[in-house]
Amino acid sequence: MKTDRIILGIDPGTNIMGYGLIHQKGNKISLITMGILKLGSYSNHAIKLKKIFERTLGIIEEYNPDELSIEAPFFGKNVQSMLKLGRAQGVAMAAALYKDLPIFEYSPKKIKQSITGNGNASKEQVAGMLANLVKLGDAPEFLDATDGLAAAVCHYFQGDSAMQGTKYSGWKSFLKDNPGRVK
Repeated sequence: MKTDRIILGIDPGTNIMGYGLIHQKGNKISLITMGILKLGSYSNHAIKLKKIFERTLGIIEEYNPDELSIEAPFFGKNVQSMLKLGRAQGVAMAAALYKDLPIFEYSPKKIKQSITGNGNASKEQVAGMLANLVKLGDAPEFLDATDGLAAAVCHYFQGDSAMQGTKYSGWKSFLKDNPGRVK
């Protein structure tokens, strides 16, 4: 495992996408940046997906991360919401795959567990722990930014065990593991 790396974390969403970047140097991490992409003003879902792809690509080109950690869609009762969230995650992953960036996927419960010790923690509890871990200044306006940051920090905490998780190093490895997702 590299001990000097930049990790991009993304919390995908079709109204707000959160992201955070950390720099790991040895066993210390520091915040590079975090933010959100607001998509609520777009009524066309395809345009939202295009904006997610473009912004993710822009972040990758600007900060040159070594790895992407992304929150996996959770299984909820609303199938339409889950499909939209899966598409949002997919286009963010496509941007990373386009730039040959290794992708690591974590469930929301796993991310919360790794940050707070409680897989059922609230967004506010996650943000509070992150404030201590990476010395956040003021709390961000949207907790989606800290959710993206949490994905990056979760990946850092996984260390060598992250290599045992879901990892895609390119289109071929993604398609091999997901033959039914592309037609």
